[in-house]
Amino acid sequence: MTALVAGRATLALILREMSTSYGRTPGGYLWAVAEPVAAVALLTVVFALAFDHPPIGRDFALFYASGYLPFAYYSDLVQKIGVALRFSRPLMAYPKVSWWDALMARFLLNSLTNLVVIGLVLGAIVALSRTPLRPDAGALAAGLGLAAALGAGLGVLNALLFEAFPIWERAWAILNRPLFILSGVLFLPDAVPRPYDDWIWLNPLVHVIAQMRAGLYSGYAPDALSPFYVLGIAALSLLMGLLLLRRHARQLLDRI
Repeated sequence: MTALVAGRATLALILREMSTSYGRTPGGYLWAVAEPVAAVALLTVVFALAFDHPPIGRDFALFYASGYLPFAYYSDLVQKIGVALRFSRPLMAYPKVSWWDALMARFLLNSLTNLVVIGLVLGAIVALSRTPLRPDAGALAAGLGLAAALGAGLGVLNALLFEAFPIWERAWAILNRPLFILSGVLFLPDAVPRPYDDWIWLNPLVHVIAQMRAGLYSGYAPDALSPFYVLGIAALSLLMGLLLLRRHARQLLDRI
């Protein structure tokens, strides 16, 4: 019975999120697809003019999509889950709606939206590619799973930190600005010269994107790739966030 009540609360929050995020803008969900398509197209045109071929493969669109899409998936989850308490605060006045429902609703809706977008974009690129491709479904799923796990773990931790320390939200935004460049979206970490080649792999997003590309490019399997490293950071962040929210969520909600 408790699980049923929690499921209904989560569904209600998902429907509210859909209405708020997509129902008030022209085109609704169309914008969720148009944004990553435009980003991949722009990167493809710019770098196709500057270089003869991408760092791996022959298709610029596929290379940049393989980096941009998992990065955008992670970034969206961290940001949306991080402000979930603030966004759903009015509904949490009801006794059957908890902070856990708010976090879960944002994770489920934004994961579903991003996965649909990723499927559409990659499917179109593979269908239009002049180069025969044999994607590894298992490796692709692993890459997306790593992006989801890392986004959820850091998002839940930030859900507490953003409200407990408001300055952290601004600091987090500043600290994350260079990540687009430093996470391997535009290059292969294998090409980074020494001694920085070891440092670049300390960034868990480099592993996420490398795993994604391992699923799209046959034979690409960097020696330094470690899914367990990403999962360890995600699990630690998630555990810390859940434990602290369990203890301090009510006080934080009273402050919002």
